[in-house]
Amino acid sequence: MKHYLSTALALACIALVISLVVTKRGDNAQYESDAGAITGFSNQLASVKVQVAAYNGTLTTLSNSLDESRSVSLTLSNHLAEAESTVALDTEQITNLNRQVADVASENQALRLHAMDLTNQMAGLTSQIALIETNLAQANKDYALLENRLRRDVAERLVVERKFYNLPALQAQVERLKTYPGGDVSAKSIYAGLDVEVKSNAVHVIAPN
Repeated sequence: MKHYLSTALALACIALVISLVVTKRGDNAQYESDAGAITGFSNQLASVKVQVAAYNGTLTTLSNSLDESRSVSLTLSNHLAEAESTVALDTEQITNLNRQVADVASENQALRLHAMDLTNQMAGLTSQIALIETNLAQANKDYALLENRLRRDVAERLVVERKFYNLPALQAQVERLKTYPGGDVSAKSIYAGLDVEVKSNAVHVIAPN
């Protein structure tokens, strides 16, 4: 009986030892597995830290870029406001220039009309000058005729005066008047047919008809 008990106890001890060995091996394997997992997690954590650091650098760069973009945007906004102000000023100047151009065009139209009026007046004056020149030429011609007639009349008067102061010629004229009386002698009868205008204080030669 003792022999079976010892055998059973020995078997139980062997089984316990085997179980302990198996458990130890399992624990070792689990430890190694856990250690490997921990190492993997540690490596992943380091990689994540590196990536986070890289992301932080990228975020910093993006933040700086964003700040620069905001600064550029503000500058562009200021430039846009200045450009809009300049455009508004240029638009006002263009409007003023267009108004001035319209005024100048209106003045040019008025000047053209005035120039046309002056041209018409000049044409009228030219026609009047031509008529005056024609009348002046005719007057000069008439004056020449009157001058010639006056000279002839003066010459005839001198001839008559000489005959009047010539006694034989005067006596012959008296004898002729006795034979052929001419009637009463008046100023009108004397100047009749001589193309003269007789007034109370002057005698003017007029142009013959």
